[in-house]
Amino acid sequence: MARTYVIRSTQFLPVTLERAWTFFCDPDNLRHITPPDMRFTVKNGPHTGKMYPGLIIEYSIRPLLCIPVYWMTEITQVAPLRYFIDEQRFGPYSFWHHQHHFESKDGGTEMTDIVHYRLPLGPLGTLAHRLFVRKRLEAIFDYRRKIVPSLL
Repeated sequence: MARTYVIRSTQFLPVTLERAWTFFCDPDNLRHITPPDMRFTVKNGPHTGKMYPGLIIEYSIRPLLCIPVYWMTEITQVAPLRYFIDEQRFGPYSFWHHQHHFESKDGGTEMTDIVHYRLPLGPLGTLAHRLFVRKRLEAIFDYRRKIVPSLL
């Protein structure tokens, strides 16, 4: 069985919990918080900005060598102003489970992302993870830490 990897990222946002929640619950904002070189595009929508279980979001990304990749996720759980979870239905991973947690803190909101994922292709997937997949995912969260405060 393939190994399950975990990435955890925490960020303090100097805005109210309600403002942070509203921003991250709008799938159309994903393109703003993804590095431009990935050419992230939401394929369905427009979305209402409301997050609900069963919401399907389709994307196109170019994570490597500008090769387009189709990705579909489903919002599976929502606890308003606390967390929501998206899971891949079709896409580049053999498993993708992404938790988005929000907690009010003095002067703002603490946002924590926890991603559990597996790669396909057995030993080739393991090699790809070592060579670039983990670094690319970490770079996405680094980019978000830099760009999100200015978007809010």
